[in-house]
Amino acid sequence: MADMRVNLLGHTLNGPVIAASGTFGFGPEYADICDLRVLGGVSGKGLTLNGQAGNLGERLYETPSGIMNSIGLQNPGVRHFIEVELPQMKKMGTLAIANLGGAAIEDYMEGADLLSESDVDMIELNISCPNVKHGGAALGIKAETAGEATAQVRSHCKKPLIVKLSPQAENLEAVCKAVEAAGADAISLTNTFSACAIDLEKRKPVFNNIFAGLSGPAIRPIALRMVWQAVGAVSIPVIGMGGIATGRDALEFIMAGAACVQVGAASFADPAACVRITREMEAWMDKNGVKNLDEIRGCARG
Repeated sequence: MADMRVNLLGHTLNGPVIAASGTFGFGPEYADICDLRVLGGVSGKGLTLNGQAGNLGERLYETPSGIMNSIGLQNPGVRHFIEVELPQMKKMGTLAIANLGGAAIEDYMEGADLLSESDVDMIELNISCPNVKHGGAALGIKAETAGEATAQVRSHCKKPLIVKLSPQAENLEAVCKAVEAAGADAISLTNTFSACAIDLEKRKPVFNNIFAGLSGPAIRPIALRMVWQAVGAVSIPVIGMGGIATGRDALEFIMAGAACVQVGAASFADPAACVRITREMEAWMDKNGVKNLDEIRGCARG
């Protein structure tokens, strides 16, 4: 049997698949559906400092080979997470990751202060959120703002810090290098792609915000390209995600150099997808005589 464990930022993950933020609740909700101990970890629902209600109107919309979402970071807030959700996450038998977003850098910093004093294992910093001090533009679009945000949060963060990047980055390699230089311990990408859908009968956009985030198999080849670029730009671990639905999909990201992967939209169609994908990776490795992921990580790069 192949050894599926992964070493990531001082932690030994049970497996290479992490449940992606916003697609798996906080984790314990799935305990009766699949064995959470098989997973490398769970990145919980995206948090903001004080919580928020999320967007009005349509929130989910199916597309060919994908799904669009406009949830609006509905969440209970950092303090509620620490007091109520985190104790249950710590019982899962796998890594507990807090995904932190916000509308202002001050919110990020205070959230990082609170999470640093909690039992969470890692913090995943989402710099794809629209930022009020930058005209509504996500902090991760420009290398300068991405680096500044990472540095400011890093100064308040005592936990291993993963920075989650947006596919809307103007220069992906530059953004990757900027967040690494600013103190990121790892990078995860890619977040959802900005997309649009029109309701023909209503003759208007499906979503109140007009644009929404596209995920699912349709984006996988593009996400794989971006992960390849990120791996080549930095020396810190890169966590790949974007449209992974099978074990073969996940292995492509590993062969491109990803330390491990996150799985998101696939869990909507198959709540046990993260475990299934892990088992499919294991079966391929056993069939092909691969003893552990280190043997094939980055092998496609030559």
